[in-house]
Amino acid sequence: MSGAGAGSPDVVRTQAEAAAAELEPLLVLEPLQGFLDGAGLGSGALTAAPIGEGHSNVTFLVERGEERWVLRRPPRGPLPPSAHDVLREARLLMALRPHGTPVPEVLASCEDPEVIGAPFYLMTYVEGWVLTAELPPALDTAGAPVRIAEELVDRLVELHRLGPGDAGLDGFGRPDGYLARQIKRFGGLLDMNATRPLPELERVTEWLAANLPESPAPTVVHGDYRLGNVMFAPTEPRLAAILDWEMATIGDPLADVGYMTATWSASADPVNAVSDLSPVTRRPGFPGREDLARRYAERSGRSVDALPWYQVLALWKAAIFLEGNYKRFVAGTTADPYYAELEAGVPALAKAALERASA
Repeated sequence: MSGAGAGSPDVVRTQAEAAAAELEPLLVLEPLQGFLDGAGLGSGALTAAPIGEGHSNVTFLVERGEERWVLRRPPRGPLPPSAHDVLREARLLMALRPHGTPVPEVLASCEDPEVIGAPFYLMTYVEGWVLTAELPPALDTAGAPVRIAEELVDRLVELHRLGPGDAGLDGFGRPDGYLARQIKRFGGLLDMNATRPLPELERVTEWLAANLPESPAPTVVHGDYRLGNVMFAPTEPRLAAILDWEMATIGDPLADVGYMTATWSASADPVNAVSDLSPVTRRPGFPGREDLARRYAERSGRSVDALPWYQVLALWKAAIFLEGNYKRFVAGTTADPYYAELEAGVPALAKAALERASA
């Protein structure tokens, strides 16, 4: 995307252009250039373009001469309270990196929303592949699908070795009562996000509360751990970076396992708004979600007997979160075509959550 820059509604050159724009831009280049000067990051003019296939916080590739970085900022509003806190995300990345967690290095952060219109941070650019619909030729080899699945599980096991007592991680979450707080928080978000009646989600809320499992010891929890939120190395099936930490906290590690397996597409699965974010796993050669769960249990020593409950939690949370994104689409603050599909996608996901709860 080198050479892209101002010219789209999302990226403008000056604050005057931003003020005159019909839709709030996501990046203003001249004040960003001044910020980079102050941070000692490169020199000269810069260009920027959106990258990635994420649909929540917004990510831009910023290029300046021979240097390139990744900028992350919240999406346009309206936003739920405490959601999309990119500065908290940056602090967590800085805390995790010394522990060997594969995350990009944070280079600078900015709390002042006047610079580009919102708080943001800059991190190193990592070369690699985010796997969605297809395998790149370098990873389309015999045995690669199994290794991809193993890497996804093994890096999660390593993450779950970190907890509230480890250096730099105190204060990122309350260790006790995580599941009950998740039900309370997302139940409240359902009331806030809903654009239409979603009775299946109301029924799942009741089921989750009535069947709450006992949590293992708390660990770092990514909160959105799935194949589409990690990056693999350019030439081998090695997980090079874990991305999109906005929902991370200290809590129940099995919540990550539930989400990872619930969002892992199998060839016989019906299409839905979550599992088909990375439909590549429908291809022959990829293990099933049961294989992922088994490997996690073997490598971590944790029981996964209650995994179906956590998978229901994952689908329920995803439906509520996506309904919030659909609300922004209806309000006209985003034109992401993925959000248009959520008119039918969220009710379908709600139905899938209720069916799994009733199984």
